[in-house]
Amino acid sequence: MNRIGAWIVIAGLVVATAARAQSPALDGKAIAFDRGKGNCLSCHDIKGGELPGTIGPALSDIKARFPDRNELVGIVTDETRRNPQTMMPPFGRNLILNDQEISAVVDFLYTL
Repeated sequence: MNRIGAWIVIAGLVVATAARAQSPALDGKAIAFDRGKGNCLSCHDIKGGELPGTIGPALSDIKARFPDRNELVGIVTDETRRNPQTMMPPFGRNLILNDQEISAVVDFLYTL
């Protein structure tokens, strides 16, 4: 491959990398409220949500309740590790949500 060809390949990689970096962030609220994904509203009362459940605690003042973000990620990923008797689905362990979706949901919860 000549120099021009190599530069074209490098330029293409730079453009592709920049496009991935600029992709829109996942919407944690949309995931949390989506009855087919997070479905947090089926158990929790969340500001802005319709028809909330009452099985789990109301989700408010989250940053104060969970100052360690990793703890909240762990709860959403698999609360059975912390509380084997929980009714909360293990969203990560059961592959209901992937790591990026869990992170987006936690980001949203931190706004509550």
